[in-house]
Amino acid sequence: MLSPMINRAVTLAALAAVVAGCAGSDGKSGSDTAGGAAKTSSGGVDLTGAGATFPQPIYNKWFADYAQQTGVKINYQAIGSGGGIRQLSEQTVDFGASDSPMKDEEIARAKGGPVMHIPTVIGAVVLAYNVPEVQQPLKLDGPTIADIFLGKIKKWNDPRIAQLNGGVQLPATDILVVHRSDGSGTTYIFSEYLAKVSPAWRAAPGVGKELKWPTGLGARGNEGVSAQIKQLPGAIGYTELAYARQNSLKMASVKNKAGAFVVPSPAAATAAAEAAVAAMGPNSDYRVSIVDAEGADAYPISSFTWLLVYQNPTDATKAKKLNDFIKWALTTGQQSAPTLDYAPLPSVLVQQLQARIGATPAS
Repeated sequence: MLSPMINRAVTLAALAAVVAGCAGSDGKSGSDTAGGAAKTSSGGVDLTGAGATFPQPIYNKWFADYAQQTGVKINYQAIGSGGGIRQLSEQTVDFGASDSPMKDEEIARAKGGPVMHIPTVIGAVVLAYNVPEVQQPLKLDGPTIADIFLGKIKKWNDPRIAQLNGGVQLPATDILVVHRSDGSGTTYIFSEYLAKVSPAWRAAPGVGKELKWPTGLGARGNEGVSAQIKQLPGAIGYTELAYARQNSLKMASVKNKAGAFVVPSPAAATAAAEAAVAAMGPNSDYRVSIVDAEGADAYPISSFTWLLVYQNPTDATKAKKLNDFIKWALTTGQQSAPTLDYAPLPSVLVQQLQARIGATPAS
């Protein structure tokens, strides 16, 4: 269930209500059940999907707008990337959604055959914090962030944080780490970044959608992490940019590969994607990382988020509806991405994806 503590923006709450089936008749939002299938309502729903909470705000808007424009209703259960991959693999949904690309062995286990990864938008994972005594935006670098989440840096006035924030009066209060408790693509992105900048993190906990956390408090979904940070003084956690902004959370600027401290933004996420997109060819499978990217303006904890669809679907009617929606999302849908703090895809990538979708069955 979505955390009752979350203070969602009114607009997004209204959009979420419009999305068909986002809540069942018992008033509970979808969750990954013990059997690996989400509760879904079949009445009047054309397509069902499940997965990442990272893109949930933009997906909610897209599904609502698309239903208004076409009458096609899409039920999306935001249960985390791990749940989305499991449900697609078990063929209990028409599409999955993930912030971490499926591994080769995961694709091999998928019951419906080869899986396509379709990038939809670019997002930023931010370090959000609640330190009431500090008004200036904090600066952090990768090794310091890693040691905070390893439990090695325990106080806000630790010398390493102070050195990065000259002139800022930091309180001698405890740091409370908040992390995801569910299988999460956001965790994958965050841990991939830390593994690149910290040998200690790379050794353990390493990279994954689910980790053995050395310290901190777990919360479910980006909305749960954001809610905990907002309520707990001294807290720091990682969450998607849209959730941090919706909850008016302070966000740290992060030192990138070029040595610049970059404030998370859609423009900085786009800058992180530019080099990767330029290197993509027409035969790419689009499982491409843009974490710790080159470029003076690049925000270092940025990522694509993907829809996961079967390359050879068995239901031609649903395949046609899904392809039509994806084509809409890659064109009309991109226009609303910046309004919800996501970066739209570069036009050259959109052209490649449209050609790839056009070549799939039932398109």
